[in-house]
Amino acid sequence: MKDIVILDHVTKRFGDFTAVDNISLKVEKGEIFGILGPNGAGKTTTINMILGIIPITSGTIIVNGINVSKDPSKVKQQIGFMTQETVVDADLTARENLEIFAELYHIPESYKEKAIRKALEEAELVEFANKKAGTFSGGMQRRLNLVRAMIHEPPIVILDEPTTGLDVYNRLHMWEHIRELRKRGTTIILTTQYLEEADDLCDRIAIIDHGKIKAIGTPSELKRLVSEGSLLEIIVKNSDVEKITNILNSLGIEPKIENERIRASLPHGKEKLLSKIIELSEKEKIEILSIGLHLPTLDDVFVKLTGSALRDSIGEFKSNFVRFR
Repeated sequence: MKDIVILDHVTKRFGDFTAVDNISLKVEKGEIFGILGPNGAGKTTTINMILGIIPITSGTIIVNGINVSKDPSKVKQQIGFMTQETVVDADLTARENLEIFAELYHIPESYKEKAIRKALEEAELVEFANKKAGTFSGGMQRRLNLVRAMIHEPPIVILDEPTTGLDVYNRLHMWEHIRELRKRGTTIILTTQYLEEADDLCDRIAIIDHGKIKAIGTPSELKRLVSEGSLLEIIVKNSDVEKITNILNSLGIEPKIENERIRASLPHGKEKLLSKIIELSEKEKIEILSIGLHLPTLDDVFVKLTGSALRDSIGEFKSNFVRFR
């Protein structure tokens, strides 16, 4: 079976509020599938329905051939789930935390010790096996959380914002663990607010906003929804907006104006127009505060599809902007 998770016209309502609105998607076996969106977009609600934690209002979810609504307990054996909160028992050792989950997932006694040892190795916690989890750093606890959720070696792992709250070092470390999972053939569903994370890790991404899926595709496919070339951005004083707009129109560029910020798409081969814009602006005595080109990002995609930006808290986008004083 190529599609291991299938959502078919799924809706979830809480009273009069529609948290997830008639979404359909398919996750292929062995891929990392990202669900990208801001807080409140419907990401966690979608995950909870896949897990069978909350009932579906309408539609169908199939996980590894199992209908979630008909057999939610069987679905739970197919999935390892890591929440966005780090949930470990601080008073228990790393080994004891893993022993509890080995029991919960009914791992046979004959294999339990091997499974625990393997989990400790993967989390790089072998030398800390008998230390209380409450003494661990945030990154160590998150790694323990991950291997605990997949100690039963499920074919599917769901990671709900797995790097939230981690510093850059531990975030990159978690990325490596996720890539290793994929290499072993595990299917991963990843929810995130981090654009760089989605771009770097995911084979395909669903962009969700206000409970609706706006687009699904590879990072490259999604970026092509914005432009096949480069994106031009210019910032001028409000009094110069009309003048710079006229210059762009004269060069065959269709600008989008947002207060003092002007954006436009430039096809491949037209990047040389940047110097022409600067030249004509100097003649018209337009004070350019900022001008530059960059390739489309997932944030550009999100702006195009939703009308607002999704800020990447990993770090500000580094463009090749030229500053003018």
